[in-house]
Amino acid sequence: MACQRATFWVLAAWIVVGPVSSSAQTVDSTPRVTSRQEYDHWFEQVKNWGRWGTSSAIGTLNLITPAKRQRAAASVVAGVSVSLAHEFVTDSSLNNPSPLKLRTHTETDSGDVTWAYEDLAIDAFHGYANSHMDWLSHTMYRGALFGGLGIDDIRPGGVNQRGVHSLTNGIVTRGVLVDAAALKGVSDLAPGVAITATDLATWEKQTGVRIEAGDVLLVRTGRWAREQRLGPWKMEGSAPGLHASVAVWLHDRGVAAIGSDAVNDVMPSLVAGMYNPLHQLALVAMGMPLFDNLDLEAAVQEAHTQRRWTFLFVAAPLRIKGGTGSPLNPLAVF
Repeated sequence: MACQRATFWVLAAWIVVGPVSSSAQTVDSTPRVTSRQEYDHWFEQVKNWGRWGTSSAIGTLNLITPAKRQRAAASVVAGVSVSLAHEFVTDSSLNNPSPLKLRTHTETDSGDVTWAYEDLAIDAFHGYANSHMDWLSHTMYRGALFGGLGIDDIRPGGVNQRGVHSLTNGIVTRGVLVDAAALKGVSDLAPGVAITATDLATWEKQTGVRIEAGDVLLVRTGRWAREQRLGPWKMEGSAPGLHASVAVWLHDRGVAAIGSDAVNDVMPSLVAGMYNPLHQLALVAMGMPLFDNLDLEAAVQEAHTQRRWTFLFVAAPLRIKGGTGSPLNPLAVF
C-alpha cells in the first residue's frame, strides 16, 4: 500500500504539471491497420476453449480465485463505494435510439394508503448508451461462440449453454482503473484514438501498479467528460478505445474482465473488415466478459482522493436465463 500511495503521486503530479489539453493528441501513435490473417493468429494465440473443462461456462472469471477475492476485500480501507454505471435515460438520443421505457402508476388502497408502481421496458440495453455487461453469448466469430458452440445454441427464447444466468454469484475481485486520457496528457480522448498494450505498460510503470491475474481492468477514455464539453457525437464507428492487439497482453496477464466508458474497441477498429474485433477476441476466443458504457468519472475523482488506482470491484448481472448480457450497476469500493 505504501508503494502504491507513493507511486500514485508520480502520475498525479504528471497529470497536474504535464501537457494536459482539452483536445486529444494526434494519432501519430495509432497502430497500423491489421490484416485478417494476423488477427486470426491473435485469435488462436489467446483461445481458451476447453481450458477450464466443465467450468468453461464462465470463461476467464475462473481466474478469480477465493484467495483473490479475500485479498480484494481486505484492500478496502476508506469504506467508500462508488457507482461505475451511467444513468439509464428515458429519452431517445443520438446514441440511444431505443431508450428505457418507464411509466409510473399510483393506486389508493382504502383511501388512506397510496402505492406507486411502474411498467418498465428495456428494448435494447446493448449499444452505445447504457451501462451493461456483454456476456459470452453476445457474439460469434466464424460461426462459433466461446467453446465452439454453434448458432443453433442461440434461440428466440435465449441461449442454451452460454447465457448470463451462468454467472449466478456475480463478480467480486480487484478492480484496476487506468485513466488513459490523463496518461496521454489530455482530458479526454478523441474518437479513433487507440490505446495499446504499450500504453498499459507505461501506465503500470508510472503508477507502480501491476495488472494481475483475476483483475478487472477498467479503462477511462473520458467519453462522458468529452460529451459534457463538446456535446454527444455518434459513437457507432467513431470512438476511442483499446486496439484489438491488446487481447494478447490481457491473455498473458490473466485479466478476468475489461470495461470502458466507451465500448472497449477503438472505432474504426484498425482490423481489416471487422467492426468490433476486440469483442470477438475477448468474448469468443478468451471467454472474457466486457463492460460497455460505464461512467468512470466519479471513480477517477475518488482514486485521486484515496491516492490509489485499485479497489474492490463488485458486479452482478440480472439472472436472465439465456441472456446475452445484462444492464447492471458495478461498484468500486475503496
